[in-house]
Amino acid sequence: MRRMSLRCHVVSRWGKLKHALPAPIGANVGQTLSSVNPAIPAISSRLLSLSLLLLLAATAFSATRPHYGGVLRVEVRESIETADPPQTGRLAELTNAFTISEWEAGRRAVYSADANAAGGRPFLDGVEVHMGRPLQDQSIALNAGKADLVQLDPSEPQRTAGGHKAWTSGPMRLLVLLFGPRIEDPRVREALALAVDRSSIHRAMLQRQGEISSALLPQWLSGDAFLFPVVTDVAKARALLAGVPAAARTFSLGVSDPSHRPIADRIAINARDAGLMVFAAPPRANADARLVEVRIGSSDPALALSGVASALGLPLPPRTDSPEALYTAERALLDGFRVVPLFHLPDVYEVNPRVKGGPGISPLGEWRFENLWVEAGRP
Repeated sequence: MRRMSLRCHVVSRWGKLKHALPAPIGANVGQTLSSVNPAIPAISSRLLSLSLLLLLAATAFSATRPHYGGVLRVEVRESIETADPPQTGRLAELTNAFTISEWEAGRRAVYSADANAAGGRPFLDGVEVHMGRPLQDQSIALNAGKADLVQLDPSEPQRTAGGHKAWTSGPMRLLVLLFGPRIEDPRVREALALAVDRSSIHRAMLQRQGEISSALLPQWLSGDAFLFPVVTDVAKARALLAGVPAAARTFSLGVSDPSHRPIADRIAINARDAGLMVFAAPPRANADARLVEVRIGSSDPALALSGVASALGLPLPPRTDSPEALYTAERALLDGFRVVPLFHLPDVYEVNPRVKGGPGISPLGEWRFENLWVEAGRP
């Protein structure tokens, strides 16, 4: 009787589902059910129950399958002013799966799905990038549903309110102090390097994101960043400056990215503790020293070091073919304290929950949007 009851229950449920299932599935399952005999062993009934559960799952999946397509709306603070689209960087990476259809220098770039992309047509129909957007405006646009992917301020904790997701790359943004030619005395440069309280800045201003470092290349890439010790020694800095004239101990500090101004201001406070007089340079002014961000552009340590040197205007290192040679080349670039590494930071993005797939960034911070899609709004 129990097996008969179970059979009747399964057949009853099947009657409600058969019209909702694709014809090939319905035909196969219908044949299976029509051949059931009340005298079959109990295990057959259990198999029928399992089949029913699988059918229910298939039906539910069919009903809730996400919509593939949509346009991903991205906002960034960088403003690329070139007349033509860039040939390198994150925007250029999009052309692996998309073709550029609109370019407004410094403002907007629109990309369309490439049906002939090497990896196949991307799920997205397109990507729309808005440039030169302040971080606060990006956050407002995301919360208002006008953006799908925005950058997070490195001085703010990661937030995932409203179901938002956070995508984080590896620590591949190098933040350094770069001295201009006016700061000739290496004692001044070394004194500032010794005065910067990296631990305090990392804890209070960067929310412990990324890594404190005195190396140009991050530990995960070169394997020898730990050989460049991080030292804060205000007493030694004061001793170095003992014979330096006051005029040589006074200089301006600028920032390449306005979001780094709070960090530059904290560095100026540290500098005063060591006997340096550092003041903020006006925007776009030719500062004596600058807080500069450089992206690690390759997973090959030698190529990455050459890219960093080129971006900072340093002599290009010789091609290295061993870890020892790489260390020697990096050490040569740091001698004289013309450049002072401070941190390796990740890219952090906040993502609208309607963006599916991903994460859409690689450990190097490269955009990988071809496997994303934007879920269609529900009526």
